Formats: sequence, structure tokens, C-alpha cells
Amino acid sequence: MPLHPCQACGACCASYRVAFHWSEADPDTGGATPAGLTEPLDPHRVVMRGTRAEPVRCVALRGAVGVATHCTIYPQRPSPCRELAASWEQGEPVAQCDRARRRHGLAPLTPADWNPVPA
Repeated sequence: MPLHPCQACGACCASYRVAFHWSEADPDTGGATPAGLTEPLDPHRVVMRGTRAEPVRCVALRGAVGVATHCTIYPQRPSPCRELAASWEQGEPVAQCDRARRRHGLAPLTPADWNPVPA
């Protein structure tokens, strides 16, 4: 079975600030994102470490962007990560995905990336 295209990318994790409500990283409120991987942004939000300033690279990202990557906290990733779909994953292009890929010298995903032709 082919890998999900994001596992050969990781560009969004190395392009954008990941800010979200502090409660997502607070176990007392049911938050699942590891608090130790976040830092305060303002009174209501935290950010994933590594995404607040240039060069952006989320602390939870492992691997080489554009080659092979994975999120070390995938089941506990915060809402901005859960909400960002890859281009054509849901049948349409996603500008944020395309911009991140271009930033790292990668071509935008196409519908063919989701329906690879068997070898």
C-alpha cells in the first residue's frame, strides 16, 4: 500500500505557525497535545515549539521534508493540524498545502497522488 502523500512531504509542518487554545494541551481539561511541546503565545493560545519564528519546523516533525516525514504526536496533534487537509485528499486543491509545498521546492499534489497507478 502506498504511503499517504504527507509522509513524503512534511512541508506544512515546516512552514506555518501552529497556534491553538491552551486547553488542547492541558490534561486537566481533556487536552491531548503534549504541553511540553508547546510554548505560550498569548493569554488564550499556545504554539507548537519550533513554529513561532523562522526557520519554522515543528518540534514533533521527524524526517526530511520532501523525502520521508512523520509526526511523532500524530494521535495527539492539535486542531490546526487535524483540520489542514492535503490538496486533493478530499477531492479539491488546498491553497495552504500548495503554498507550503512550493516553499520547499515541491510540486503541488494532484489527484493522481491519491490514486497511484499500480506498477
